Amino acid sequence: MSNTNLEQKDNGKKDEKAWWQPALVLFAKFSGWIVFPVIIAIYFGSWLDKKFNSKPIFFLGIVGLAFFISMFGLVKNVLEEYKRIEKEEKEKKEKSDKNNIKNF
Repeated sequence: MSNTNLEQKDNGKKDEKAWWQPALVLFAKFSGWIVFPVIIAIYFGSWLDKKFNSKPIFFLGIVGLAFFISMFGLVKNVLEEYKRIEKEEKEKKEKSDKNNIKNF
């Protein structure tokens, strides 16, 4: 193999991400929307219940609010990701169509 072929392969690998990286980023982003609001709500609700001696009222209310915040964040992120994927697919299709026209 010539030296230029090796350089081209190395350059191609540097530009490409591993196949699992986008999935891991999405997993972390979506998990964050579920975990962090609920954990914060659990501690904050428990603290308010102890402070005002109103055992389950603040805890349940704040955890319920955290659930809705989590769902809103998840839906927002899923829609953004869906739009990004559609855009990438459209660009790939247009690029493929251009290459087919050139080869024809």
